Amino acid sequence: MYAETPRLLLVPLTREVIETRLSRDTFTAAVPTPHGPLTVTYPPAWPGDLLPLLPRRLAPFDAAKEAWSATLVELATLTAIGQLGAKGRPDAQGDQEIGYGLNPEAWGQGYATEAARVLVAALLARPDVRRVTAQTATTNPASGRVLEKLGFEKVGTAWDEEDGDLIVWACAAGNASQEAMKTPPA
Repeated sequence: MYAETPRLLLVPLTREVIETRLSRDTFTAAVPTPHGPLTVTYPPAWPGDLLPLLPRRLAPFDAAKEAWSATLVELATLTAIGQLGAKGRPDAQGDQEIGYGLNPEAWGQGYATEAARVLVAALLARPDVRRVTAQTATTNPASGRVLEKLGFEKVGTAWDEEDGDLIVWACAAGNASQEAMKTPPA
């Protein structure tokens, strides 16, 4: 996935970036953009809580399956500050789950909302996606606020061995609250 927002570039996650991150904490990499390769700095904090998941994504890596995944790059510094994307493909009912995570130093600055707005709008424009879903840990209310700003509603609860109690969120295509996704934050 590639997109631009006022403060971010959302660039594709490549096999090379995953391989390099698994062997080094800090590195630079040329990432593809429609305007040509761009050199991005990946700090030790990237990709935050998602780091343990990278080995599992590497073995079956398929660029086509990563089409709805992106690294968040801060435009001002060309530094990777997070990761977001769709988890798998939409289910039979048209539900598409998403996930996102930012480096701790990028928390509280609106980056997650800015990036997720682009991803959710793109997913809801697909004919095979009826609604976008997400799960947040009850211990992470900031992540829930990101979803609320985008018009998501609480639709249930779940439990995860790693994160414990979760809140399940959903945002349906055609929902009147979709205006929240078309209007950038003030």
